[in-house]
Amino acid sequence: MATSLAPRRPGPPAAPARGRSGERSARHARLRRRVADNALAYAFMAAGIVCFAVFSWYPLFRGIVLSFQQDNLITDPQWVGLDNYRHLFDDPLFWTAWKNTAEFTGLALLLGYAVPFAIAVLLNELRHFRGYFRIAVYLPVMLPPIVSVMLWQFFYDPGDGLFNTALRGAHLPTSQWIQSPHTAMISLVLVSTWANMGGATLMYLAALQSIPGELFEAAELDGAGVWARLRYVTLPQMRFIMLVLLLLQVISTMQVFIEPFQLTGFTDPSTITVMTLIYRYAFAVNNDFGLAASMSVLLFAVLGVFAALYLRLTREAD
Repeated sequence: MATSLAPRRPGPPAAPARGRSGERSARHARLRRRVADNALAYAFMAAGIVCFAVFSWYPLFRGIVLSFQQDNLITDPQWVGLDNYRHLFDDPLFWTAWKNTAEFTGLALLLGYAVPFAIAVLLNELRHFRGYFRIAVYLPVMLPPIVSVMLWQFFYDPGDGLFNTALRGAHLPTSQWIQSPHTAMISLVLVSTWANMGGATLMYLAALQSIPGELFEAAELDGAGVWARLRYVTLPQMRFIMLVLLLLQVISTMQVFIEPFQLTGFTDPSTITVMTLIYRYAFAVNNDFGLAASMSVLLFAVLGVFAALYLRLTREAD
């Protein structure tokens, strides 16, 4: 018996398999298009990257390597491993420098953090001559730092200095200022605060002027006085800029150098700081740039850890 078979219907044609070479060429084509679209941006970025690499990243890497060497930049460097760090911890001036730096930073925060904010609040309340006072506050920042320090060096002169002359004219006892270990540190803080508060004051003033006036009007309608408006309106609105300036000021004051170097030198144990000790290791006493580099690496590590913890804590608070 014959059987008849129905003809099969042809199915849809199978898609051609894409090989690895085709996928790779398509990926390269997309990459080339992306690079071509951003070629100008990459060209502008290249200059900045080169500057950072030459003036920031390479010196940082070279300093870390140098901290494990004994090098006077004249003879060939010698690899000493961790001997530089052991020498630091055995040096009594190492702990004295850190203590003085921490004391300077604490005093600078009390004055240099509060005084610019208070001046900014006063300038914001002025209705006349506001531009003149802005220039007067910012003028010390425009002076070279060494000029500001030398100016205050004349003020602090124990003989014919401006401060002692004024005290004698008022029939008050004079002071040794930077010559006395009891007043030397606060004298350095006054110089640093006067020379650097102009920038922080203008930043605070700009933040104050960006606060919506409706908030102050609503607070006044609710019966809030001056201190209440400052506490519940001004400070919360300026929280971000105050946190940023606090971090920047700690980093800056921990690296103080010009004030103690010019006013008291690098041999006075009552005012020697981390940066002046680095100068002492490199140029004055030891002539060992490896030892100075190891001190610099420790300062970098301390500031890096502080900045990381500070940013983490403030982010969690936000």
